Amino acid sequence: MSADQKQRSIRCLVAKVGLDGHDRGAHVIARAFRDAGFEVIYSGLHKAPEEIVQAAVQEDVDVLGISILSGAHNTLIPKVVEGLEEYGAFEDTLLLVGGVIPDEDKQELKEQGVAEVFGPGTELEETIQFVRENAPRR
Repeated sequence: MSADQKQRSIRCLVAKVGLDGHDRGAHVIARAFRDAGFEVIYSGLHKAPEEIVQAAVQEDVDVLGISILSGAHNTLIPKVVEGLEEYGAFEDTLLLVGGVIPDEDKQELKEQGVAEVFGPGTELEETIQFVRENAPRR
């Protein structure tokens, strides 16, 4: 382990945005991230995009993972991106989306600034590896 990795573990906010009430996947990924040595904050259910952004900024997270199954990703994710940009936090926050996202929407989300979209059945190790390789170094 290098000296800078020892300084600070990767801080992740796992968030449920909008009215989506299904949070099993968010709990699974939060636990997997914690077991991988990441520092994890879980937002709880039914958070507005603004609340997610506020939490990400206040907690100074490296990674913001949004779990969304409601189908409202094309409305809610741009609001999160916009909020992060307003606070000057977009550039140094790795933004991930997990959930049931139609293939035709994945590219659009990436063009808006989402680093990766993880669908159902993604191996936890794949997501953990992606975070390790792409989280901003501070």
